[in-house]
Amino acid sequence: MRKPFFMLVLLACCLMTHGQQQPGKAMPFTTDTPMVHDPVMAYEDGIYHIFATGMGIQQMTSKDRKNWTVLPEPVMSVIPKWTCDSVPGFRHHVWAPDVIKWHGRWWLAYSCSTFGKNGSTIGLLSKKSLSFPLWDDEGCIVTSREGRDNWNAIDPNFVIDDNDQPWLVWGSFWDGIQMARLDTTMHIAAGEKSRTIARRYNLNDPDAKAALPLNPNPPKNPTSDYAGPNAIEAPFIFKHDGWYYLFVSWDYCCQGSKSTYRVAVGRSRTVDGPYLDHKGIDMRYGGGMLFLEGDKKNYEAAGHCAAYTIDGQDIFICHGYSIAHQGASILIQRPIRWTPDGWPQIDL
Repeated sequence: MRKPFFMLVLLACCLMTHGQQQPGKAMPFTTDTPMVHDPVMAYEDGIYHIFATGMGIQQMTSKDRKNWTVLPEPVMSVIPKWTCDSVPGFRHHVWAPDVIKWHGRWWLAYSCSTFGKNGSTIGLLSKKSLSFPLWDDEGCIVTSREGRDNWNAIDPNFVIDDNDQPWLVWGSFWDGIQMARLDTTMHIAAGEKSRTIARRYNLNDPDAKAALPLNPNPPKNPTSDYAGPNAIEAPFIFKHDGWYYLFVSWDYCCQGSKSTYRVAVGRSRTVDGPYLDHKGIDMRYGGGMLFLEGDKKNYEAAGHCAAYTIDGQDIFICHGYSIAHQGASILIQRPIRWTPDGWPQIDL
């Protein structure tokens, strides 16, 4: 459920490299306030890498997570033809990647879609080292079809459970957040079917109506007549102290200063749930503890997050719609604090 963000990034690049860029040749530039959408992070050989939404997947690097070099080359200079065949209308603006190292190889999942529809696909790339120039095309992980599936194959997130079993979590609107077990090639395991692990609204389920006070007349979805009011997407699962924490983004991204994005969280002892919030409400029935929202001083809204343990510190990253930058989406990084009863907190 995202609007193209590339023009904003392109404008920022042009402004920040004015007077340095050679005619006809894009140049890398360094900034301490990178404009980014849907960021995820990886670390290898002293270098931090961020991958994000953009034409062919935006990428940037840093040695200290303070000064970022934005690279002009996308992850994919040529988008695999099968993506366009799978998603009619897809035009190379790749959304919401995720990256993980597993069994000595880097795996990168990415989303191909068209705005407001659930005819989407999640593709897969791999390579042995992030220093290698090219990724291998590993094809499709999962595809959703309009009229067939009541879920949307975007916003992938890899998670490895305590038994070294890989899983994929994904989803946006429709019937919410989906999950499926993967095989050793990081594709959906044979015979596996996706299951819903979180919803924002589930108005047709009597258990959901009894679970918490749902809005009987949810606001009209401003982004799509098809997606419905289930404004939840961008899952990310983070392991901490024997719990799996499911972070999700609620409400609406991609509208600059008018964005209403915010982050909620639930937790489970097992990777496939059920994920409950601090009140014990199942996230499948609209549960979720509010974790982050815009402070209306620096950020109007914030969401699409990831979390990592770096040098013994748990770090939360996301994009936030900056008030100082007229609603532009910029990188947010914050340390996570943990309450005595095991719930995450941050200061925006």
